[in-house]
Amino acid sequence: MGELTPAEIGARARYFRERRGLDQAVVAGLVGIDKSHLSRLESGKRKWHITRRGFLETLAEVLGCAVSDLTGQPYAAVGRAGTAALAVLPPVSRVLADTTLDDVPDLPARPVAQLARLAAEANAASADARYGAAGPDLARLLLELHVQAVRGQGSGVRRAALRALVEACIVAVGAARTLGNLDLAVLAADRGQAAAARLEDPALSGFAAMSAAVVLTRANAHYRAERVLTTALNALERADPGAADTAPAEAAGMLHLTCAQRAAKSGDADTAATHYAEAHALAARTGERSTLHFDFGPSNAGAWELSGQIELGRGAEHAEQFARRPPPLFVSADRKAAWLSDLARGHAQGFRDVQALHHLDLADAAAPRRVRHDPIVRALVDSLDARGRCRTEQRLLDSLKARVRAG
Repeated sequence: MGELTPAEIGARARYFRERRGLDQAVVAGLVGIDKSHLSRLESGKRKWHITRRGFLETLAEVLGCAVSDLTGQPYAAVGRAGTAALAVLPPVSRVLADTTLDDVPDLPARPVAQLARLAAEANAASADARYGAAGPDLARLLLELHVQAVRGQGSGVRRAALRALVEACIVAVGAARTLGNLDLAVLAADRGQAAAARLEDPALSGFAAMSAAVVLTRANAHYRAERVLTTALNALERADPGAADTAPAEAAGMLHLTCAQRAAKSGDADTAATHYAEAHALAARTGERSTLHFDFGPSNAGAWELSGQIELGRGAEHAEQFARRPPPLFVSADRKAAWLSDLARGHAQGFRDVQALHHLDLADAAAPRRVRHDPIVRALVDSLDARGRCRTEQRLLDSLKARVRAG
């Protein structure tokens, strides 16, 4: 699917509103904007200057559709890397639809140690947003891990296969979510959670739950997201950040960050602050860690809080504070790109558009597949272009526009 213009996105919003039989005043009130603003959005007379993910998710929820229905995801692939990334998804979907944790085809599978190594390598590539590199063999990997988890010789082999399957499902979730296939992301998240549950490993279940909750929130499945987070956090309530194995505390911290982000998107600043405080306290004890490539520590806790403050409309102040600090110590390119994109969003909230443009450029250099498939980034580039504050950097702005359109 190609790039949608603001007028086309507005037309889609109008279509879903009218299909539900809602008038503009009702939708505007539920979303938290005035009717005239919504009218301009629907008519294409106003660019979609969206810097808050919560706004886009709330609008989709009110209209009874998915965010991807409004934004046109998955976007068309341009170039070898983009085509390779999108090509990962259909085979993965077929494998997950054709297997369960109890019933698999009678097929040969490679040794589980080899499969576990391949899952770890795929996760490392995914953490750097190299989805094409992560997944040319992801479907086969998932299939063989299912086979070993069900038919493997001995409980040790089956447990090792389940553990690697959780990691491979996390890879599938990340690729599908970023590339705009939320249905597949939810399916992969469910399978990863089920595999983790059979291992009775609270830390692994916590990481799988965090991955699932992010996808469920994007899909506006808020009840399930809340249940998943609550259950996982309860299982990790006694996680000791000072223990030799910090994985349970890392998982708990990531779950608190996810809860905080959900609260911030809904405008609940107090609940968000409570969860951010819990995450910061855990991070101060664990230090910088990266179990399963989930960066957790003081750097990531701070970066997630920046993202939450943007959702609460306080991004400008926090982006300025972050810009004066040393760069965070991120292991993965994906997290680095997310932090730089959030710095750009925060600067844009404060009308520091040149700073926003430069941070978007750095984010794109860090993880182009992640950045170019993000509808918020695309909307932000449109906003920077329309506001006309980057004319001294017109060449850079034009370059970034072309890169984002290329996908």
